[in-house]
Amino acid sequence: MTPTELLSLIENGQAPAILDVRSEWEFKRGHVPGAVHIPFWKVGTRLEEVPSKKGEALVVYCGHGPRAWRAGGVLRRHGFKSITYLKGHMHGWRRAGLREEKEG
Repeated sequence: MTPTELLSLIENGQAPAILDVRSEWEFKRGHVPGAVHIPFWKVGTRLEEVPSKKGEALVVYCGHGPRAWRAGGVLRRHGFKSITYLKGHMHGWRRAGLREEKEG
């Protein structure tokens, strides 16, 4: 899914669940609006916090891709089947100049 496609879904109230698997510092600095944060190394132990059910759509992203793919593999092993990755991840989102939410 491209950043502009995801932002359009967010703005129309039709966004799938969104999972940011970067570090806490990266997340607080800025993230996709509505994203839930679980660091990639903790996904397997915090499955109850994943913002979708196993059969529902879930968009996963990190900074550039590798952490999201690792988290996606863990999620698939635990029964999550509808995983999509944000094209370009957060780097692509920022390159497109799209709005972000910030914590703290």
